[in-house]
Amino acid sequence: MCSILSVIDLRERADVSILRPSAIALSAMQRHRGPDWSGVYEHPNALLVHERLSIVDPAGGAQPLRSKDGQLALAVNGEIYNHMKFRAPLASTYAFQTGSDCEVINALYAREPEGDPSDWLKRLNGMFAFVLWDAARKRALISRDHMGICPLYWGHDVDGRLWVASEMKAIARMCADVSQFPPGHVFDTQTGELTAWYAPTWRTHADVAGQDATPEEIREALESAVHRQLMGDVPYGVLLSGGLDSSIIAACAARFARKRVDDGDASEAWWPRVHSFAIGLEGSPDLAAAEVAARAIDSVHHGFTFTLEEGLDALPDVIRHIETFDVTTVRASTPMFLLARRIKSMGVKMVLSGEGSDELFGGYLYFHKAPDAQSFHEELVRKLDALHQFDCLRANKSMMAWGVEPRVPFLDPAFMDVAMGIDATHKMVGGRRIEKHILREAFKGVLPDEILWRQKEQFSDGVGYGWIDGLKAHAESVVSDMQFVTAAVRFPLNTPASKEAYLYRSLFEQVFPSAACAATVPGGKSIACSSPAALAWDAAFAASADPSGRAVKSVHISRSTA
Repeated sequence: MCSILSVIDLRERADVSILRPSAIALSAMQRHRGPDWSGVYEHPNALLVHERLSIVDPAGGAQPLRSKDGQLALAVNGEIYNHMKFRAPLASTYAFQTGSDCEVINALYAREPEGDPSDWLKRLNGMFAFVLWDAARKRALISRDHMGICPLYWGHDVDGRLWVASEMKAIARMCADVSQFPPGHVFDTQTGELTAWYAPTWRTHADVAGQDATPEEIREALESAVHRQLMGDVPYGVLLSGGLDSSIIAACAARFARKRVDDGDASEAWWPRVHSFAIGLEGSPDLAAAEVAARAIDSVHHGFTFTLEEGLDALPDVIRHIETFDVTTVRASTPMFLLARRIKSMGVKMVLSGEGSDELFGGYLYFHKAPDAQSFHEELVRKLDALHQFDCLRANKSMMAWGVEPRVPFLDPAFMDVAMGIDATHKMVGGRRIEKHILREAFKGVLPDEILWRQKEQFSDGVGYGWIDGLKAHAESVVSDMQFVTAAVRFPLNTPASKEAYLYRSLFEQVFPSAACAATVPGGKSIACSSPAALAWDAAFAASADPSGRAVKSVHISRSTA
């Protein structure tokens, strides 16, 4: 994974070369994402700047990627896991210049440049955000992966030029209208149209009514996703909190670790034993559970502790990197940010993580209150639609702050089709069924029961309940009553609902003072990021002002009733 920055100016007699020094300087603000190399492509109508984190083809694959005739230039942040299936069929129409997995984007476009890009975008299995420039047609395509796993922002400067960047900080000074580029969309400068290319068949409950999947089908689909995402030529690891999701991903990775995925499992892997990583306050639930899971999968485990003071000291840097003031996201990002620094220091450049499972299977505790399968399914879809603003953002930006690439197998599009293709009737919880019971059943015998049937903890809770309590106490000490009472005057947009929220908003404003930047952060009470409809499922939950998992302890159940 890397960072991109592009400037597109299609006006007559445009010459964006005058912006080259500025574009390079702005791109350097994202260099934490790609510390290995920098590249620039220049055309009178387009500048593409790239900061590279080399994961696949480290010796080659420098970007922007150019076609042999020099007409195509591609700056992309991401990984295309199924790139090998395209190479041989496309070799007759496109001369590949590198071993980069991302170059298939150039090749797919070159095969039918006047066709609908949605036709080939939906065939890609990966995570990506890219700008593709066609010099012959003076045309740019801009697109982002199906879930927004990779961040992407865009906006216009005072002269009408279009700016695109991986992180908001790189273009916030240039663009008064900066905003997030929507996931699963493509923008074509030739038509001026923004088009949704990701259109899964499970959007409504009626689409999947009556459908089911066996535990074996669920397990095989997830194992295939993990196998695909082990692609790479550098040392990797797994994030292991000891919760269900990270433990399952780690177990799947351990199964395939001995063979090299990039050559079809034909040779021994360069790093044949999985390394796992966890972090928490001294005595945290996650650290203890991670040890149990690591022993079960036989990983080389690294558990780190941090202090409350270290977490508080990191808050300004964390908010600058993750570019949000959402309370839940800041709480969870800070330990992840500290862990990423440790991981980087050990020479690891890529990790697998467990984001997305709760949104696919209804893992949040308030799903116990869902009244029916249709409501359950609709809330899953709504949460998936918002994931790029919360968990995807957190995982990507807090890890990439130190040049560590996070991959999220649960959000593999093929696995999502299996998981979301199941009628929510089979996912419903309550009574004798614990949340995500169908996922747990799929991995029986793989993990110890104390991990397999461990109930949901918010990541920010699992690292130690003292973390959230400490954040609240710190905010109480630095935000005065007068400041909080007048919060609506200072912050009329997305007014903070607590002193903790006020603190994060103030730190955000120091780096991102514009209203447009603040508007990129979802507003309102973010209790588990749940919708108004879902909050109506439980009046007590809706009344809570704390987005912690502790807000719904009433639904916790024991193993004996699972």
